[in-house]
Amino acid sequence: MPHDVTMPQLGMAQDAGKIVSWLKAPGDPVTKGDALFEVETDKATMEVEAQASGFLTGVSASEGEDVKVGAVIARISDSADDEGPAPEASSPTAPEDTSDALPEGKSVTMPQLGMAQDSGLLVSWQKAPGDVVKADDVLFEVETDKSTMEVEAGTDGYLAATLAEAGENVPVGQAVAIISADKPDAPVRRSVASGGGAAKAAPAAEPEPAKVQPAAPKPTTTKPAIQSSDGRILASPKLRRLAQEQGLDLSRLVEAGHPQPYHVRDLEVLKALPQRSAQATATAAAAAHHLVAKTSGDALPGFARWAADTHGLADADALIAALAGASLPNIQTVAIERLGTSTTYTTPDGCTLSEVTQTDDAPDLILRDLRGTTIRSAGMGTDIVPIITITQRRKGVKLTLDCAADQLDAQAAIQLLTNFAGRVEQPLRHLL
Repeated sequence: MPHDVTMPQLGMAQDAGKIVSWLKAPGDPVTKGDALFEVETDKATMEVEAQASGFLTGVSASEGEDVKVGAVIARISDSADDEGPAPEASSPTAPEDTSDALPEGKSVTMPQLGMAQDSGLLVSWQKAPGDVVKADDVLFEVETDKSTMEVEAGTDGYLAATLAEAGENVPVGQAVAIISADKPDAPVRRSVASGGGAAKAAPAAEPEPAKVQPAAPKPTTTKPAIQSSDGRILASPKLRRLAQEQGLDLSRLVEAGHPQPYHVRDLEVLKALPQRSAQATATAAAAAHHLVAKTSGDALPGFARWAADTHGLADADALIAALAGASLPNIQTVAIERLGTSTTYTTPDGCTLSEVTQTDDAPDLILRDLRGTTIRSAGMGTDIVPIITITQRRKGVKLTLDCAADQLDAQAAIQLLTNFAGRVEQPLRHLL
């Protein structure tokens, strides 16, 4: 069936992107993972990959055109001749509201935290309707299959309306809140399920922040669990953290036949299952490392400019990969990931910055760069290789290392994060 190609949200504050160039022509065959087009935002220019295989059809946005986030700009069809009705390059519209109008103000939308993501679970509200909010205040927490993140307001004002309840899945790009410049007389609270129905005015008394109510335990069935091809348990980072804190073993869900991926709503199911011995759960809880470092400055942008002007090294990601790879012996390949893009570089021991090149080899380390977004805290959980997540602070950056104990021992994890944090503050410690 046809797959819509939409304008991705490459930054939390981004509401539109410019089509720089199409890398495939209408009618061309495409394979999932092929670079489809280049998009430019106010912070970066990135290649966007195809999320399905087929033929590129129904292209409705031309090069140089600014397109709203979430707008359909093309389709990937089963046949090159399957044009169908041409999609319109315009943002998706909310259901028509036939009752009370929403307050005026800036809309806060469900962010796209990954190219394959089409919705996010709103875990909890950190502000209540009517509250004063600052641009860097955490507004709500969102969970996808890969991560749980805090989303900031992005602007100063008052939370005039919330358009989704905790526990609801919200499509990417759909408004979840409205922040107004003036204090609202009657703040609005709605759910996604209510659609264009009547708005519900928030009570006069200040309510408690919304919390996720765990689902009631589901009866165990004989339906086989959906598992990853390499045998890993597919679970959200938030559930992994809660299970670790409470001494619960996620493998019990697998053994019970509970279908994956697992989310916070499965916590009550896990609690109801017989658990392993205290010694076994303690061993499992100790099988992962989670380290955080905070730097007093971020010299990477200036270092990239210096390297480009002085030595002609224009690939800033290659520089970051070199700094990360040099932070611990035996890291030969580093993948730099941003929203929707991933590039892997070779960083052999003793190499200079100019010797770093792109590769198709599997990475030894993943570096997820979330600078330029409004995300200030990210718990990504462990993966098949160690992960360092970079998030912005008012001054400097926050570096979060997640890895399994069988990937790095405690001493190596500390060495990796300490050395990389030092290179972020003083990149010239890694000589050309």
